[in-house]
Amino acid sequence: MEKVKDGARQLTAGGAAGLIEVCMMQPLDLIKTRLQIGGATQYKGVADCFMKTLRHEGIPGFYKGILPPILAETPKRATKFFTFEQYRLIFDRPEIPQAFSLSLAGLLCGFTEAIVICPFEVVKVRLQSEANVSLKEQKSTATVAREIIHSEGYGTSGIYRGLTATLGRHGVWNMVYFGCYHNLKWMVPDKTTDPTGNLFGRLGLGFAVGTLASTINIPFDVAKSRIQGPQPGNVRVYHGCFQTMRLVYETEGFRALFKGLIPKIMRLGPGGGIMLVAYETVYDWLKKNT
Repeated sequence: MEKVKDGARQLTAGGAAGLIEVCMMQPLDLIKTRLQIGGATQYKGVADCFMKTLRHEGIPGFYKGILPPILAETPKRATKFFTFEQYRLIFDRPEIPQAFSLSLAGLLCGFTEAIVICPFEVVKVRLQSEANVSLKEQKSTATVAREIIHSEGYGTSGIYRGLTATLGRHGVWNMVYFGCYHNLKWMVPDKTTDPTGNLFGRLGLGFAVGTLASTINIPFDVAKSRIQGPQPGNVRVYHGCFQTMRLVYETEGFRALFKGLIPKIMRLGPGGGIMLVAYETVYDWLKKNT
């Protein structure tokens, strides 16, 4: 019975942490996606993308595509933290080094999360890619989802387009994020003796590992955005994850695989710290009060 209750706490805390993080960081996610899709042809950089979005679409324009991640955040983050704890228990064996077992648990929880989140990502990218259209004029999330399913189907050519790149993005990010955080957590002051230092220590560590994970996994993120977003001349040239990476490298150079890195770090660096602190705070509260 206690295991069921603890699982429910993990699901609830994970969902709450994700909702807080996405609401705070959505504008940076929109800028990241637009830089990855449009690149140098539309935007000169983060500041140019920000100013053009603000000028043509206003502040609400930064929240285009927010409904899919909000709808997905509870199952997404709940899946992330719940499955990480389950995989962690599976690999918690004397013969497996702790650093490896935590990273492996993060990798597998990322794969699981990617399967849950992929359809929401496809819809979100379609909505975020529509520049120069006000939020009021834009089609609803449900309409776009229906159009994708009707014209392209349910599989990896439709609502699950870009699944391999999504698996890579989430798998690598969670592997680095959880592996590094839990192996370096000993550096954070104990909260019973230094609550303030513990809070800022966890935020700082979460920021650092979130930044590292975002830097390592961004080629998968670029590939995902290219596959799921509008295609050049409405002719599909981006198909698979590694085919897309190779094509981007050959036509635009190595640096193109890191497009959107600055807004991604600006979002997932602090977002990584916020998410972990929110999760642990809500989980601890639930453990004391339920």
